[in-house]
Amino acid sequence: MVPDIICMGEPLVEFNETQPGVFRQGFGGDTSNCAIAAARQGARVGYLTAVGADAFGERLLALWRGEGVGTGHVIRDAKRPTGHYFVTHGADGHVFTYHRKGSAASCMRAADLPLDYIAAARMLHVSAISQAISAAAHDAVLAAMDTARAAGVQVSYDTNLRLALWSLDEAREAIHGALARADIALPGYDDAVQLTGLEDPHDIVAFYLDLGPRTVALSLGAGGVALAAGGRMLRIAGHRVDAVDATGAGDTFDGAFLAMLAGGMQPADAARHANAAAALSTLGYGAVAPIPSREQVAAFLAREGA
Repeated sequence: MVPDIICMGEPLVEFNETQPGVFRQGFGGDTSNCAIAAARQGARVGYLTAVGADAFGERLLALWRGEGVGTGHVIRDAKRPTGHYFVTHGADGHVFTYHRKGSAASCMRAADLPLDYIAAARMLHVSAISQAISAAAHDAVLAAMDTARAAGVQVSYDTNLRLALWSLDEAREAIHGALARADIALPGYDDAVQLTGLEDPHDIVAFYLDLGPRTVALSLGAGGVALAAGGRMLRIAGHRVDAVDATGAGDTFDGAFLAMLAGGMQPADAARHANAAAALSTLGYGAVAPIPSREQVAAFLAREGA
């Protein structure tokens, strides 16, 4: 079965510091989080990646299968490990420490892509992180985007900026070039300020529209979302919650937004749903465990009167 949404990128095993010196093992990787968020909203989702032939790779495969995410095209690489990272928390928020160099996912090539599988989907979601981790992965992302566009598949792109992986000039050139291939742009505000040099959300959204995407959802954290779609631009307010860990909140937004769009929801309503899902995902530790189901989001919105 070909899914409605295919996510492609780098999965990671997570070690999150839930109390000083105590780390809980979980899972992360922006596009993997997105895939799980979309699946928990009821979408049919598949994942394209490579994992090591190691215990962490097995755990990721078990995770996706348990979430109903298709793994039929996940590559098992016997020569390279599965990447991982640590999350620590302080007064200024969460800090990530990555161990991903030479990982199986970072060595994916364009030649490894199941082109027919991509061409048969309704949406493809990719991320700037996957472009930054290696030259091979960079080329694979662009090849997947080009395959999707040629087949009439909608392409979604998250501008996730990681300056530990490349310079700002490199990132700006690659990200803006990729956005010219995208139908849906999903930038975060802090990253967008660095990439565009703009600060006003309206100006940032207009900038991304000019690059080519027809839909732009600019995440503003606790400030909500600035959305442009169908020739309209609107601001969707954030939700006040007792957040403990924002890891993966943007990825949760991405997955919930795409799932609602794939299900036929209008962009504004999809963004409202995704905005609530992202807020709920901050109520627990880790990138995956706190991602809410569609029913939990609906119940939250009903309580909020939204």
